[in-house]
Amino acid sequence: MAKKTKTYSVHSLTAFFMLSLPLLVGFLKYANRTSPDDITYNKPNLTGIVISDEKPKFSWSNWFSGTFQSESDDYNSDHWAFKEITVRLNNQFYYEVFNQIRVNNFVIGKDDYVFSENYIFSAMGDDVMPEEKVMSLLEKAKVVQDTLKKKGIDLLLVYAPGKGSFCKEFIEDKYIHPVKNTNHNLFIENSKKLGLNFLDLNTYFQSIKETSPYPLFPKFGHHWSYYAECLAVDTIIKSIEVLHNSIVPHISWQQIDIVDTARSRDADVLKSMNLYSNPPQNMQLAYPQLLFEDGDYKNTTRALTIGDSYWYGPLYMGIPKYCFANGQFWYYYNKIVPRPSDDIKEVWQLDLKQAIESNHVIMLVYSDGNLPAFGNRFIQDVYELYTSPNTYYERNHRETQIQTFAKQIREAPILLKKATQKSNELQIPLDSAIRLEAGKMAGVN
Repeated sequence: MAKKTKTYSVHSLTAFFMLSLPLLVGFLKYANRTSPDDITYNKPNLTGIVISDEKPKFSWSNWFSGTFQSESDDYNSDHWAFKEITVRLNNQFYYEVFNQIRVNNFVIGKDDYVFSENYIFSAMGDDVMPEEKVMSLLEKAKVVQDTLKKKGIDLLLVYAPGKGSFCKEFIEDKYIHPVKNTNHNLFIENSKKLGLNFLDLNTYFQSIKETSPYPLFPKFGHHWSYYAECLAVDTIIKSIEVLHNSIVPHISWQQIDIVDTARSRDADVLKSMNLYSNPPQNMQLAYPQLLFEDGDYKNTTRALTIGDSYWYGPLYMGIPKYCFANGQFWYYYNKIVPRPSDDIKEVWQLDLKQAIESNHVIMLVYSDGNLPAFGNRFIQDVYELYTSPNTYYERNHRETQIQTFAKQIREAPILLKKATQKSNELQIPLDSAIRLEAGKMAGVN
């Protein structure tokens, strides 16, 4: 009887090869890592996704609690060989077939304009606050303004335009309905009534929309364009000069680069879309080559800015350094940029009174989509600090423990990822989810 020879079908070999391919690619990446200590060799190049570089460490307590297994699953899911390409192909499929982008709370409007849904809701008045709440907040701001003025410090509220209100014609029809009122209108009306120092950039940008030679909002960006940032900064500088009766270095430009591929932050959402192949941008954008007015003697008005991500553009331009005497930026009244030291990175670590009174101007810069969180408790804290210091310091002491744990969460990718998942599950802002987790760690919640 002839001996049977074992054969393998082409399908079996193909299946074996496909199953082995991720392991082979992962091994090649490991072999070609830059150094034996390199732990990022297999990290996917994706924007806006929290990924931990550090492998979970085994311990018996982690094993029996199940923590090690869940963290290992997360790590392996984030670092397998084809993580990046599969994410990009999946995102491309949704973009091409369903006209959807896989970016949290962002949607595509007409003519490929991308929007944060929150800014659409703001433009349509769907997030409008009770007027008494706005009035209460601004009344406290007026007390703060008057108190600081006696100390030679000016308070300026800057209302920046949102993409939803500025580019309303590109919002999908399903979001459109008659608008009764908006937070922007409420803040402007009540700021006027109370005699607050404010700058309405939202209305200003609407007034120049038809005559601006260059786009003020890009298609694939979340914020105003670089060109619009330059106009906004120029207006803010001149307003501070009048308000504080001081000389501030001006910005100017003699040359403007006109390009059809976005620079700076003008395609920040496009990067977060993590597509396999980016669409054509089909928009010529302007990039002035900034010049700063000479003379250190002019750069003496120190301005502290509390605000949302709209102020990051001017920060990258060097405005705080070259125009506002190295004034800090307190991002959402939390992260300090530039940070004073390696030990102090967040506002709660500062002596608030001392930090405020080391400036000449305090400026709050918020776009309309963030008006429901205007100031992020800065106004309430400063109001309490000057009107009832004892209760402020008692409450501040209780908050310190929660803030310590919140800082740990923000700085540990594994914990931050859990907080991000909690944010998505509960449909709450990430900062709220971080505070919730920090409260649990502190034994408060």
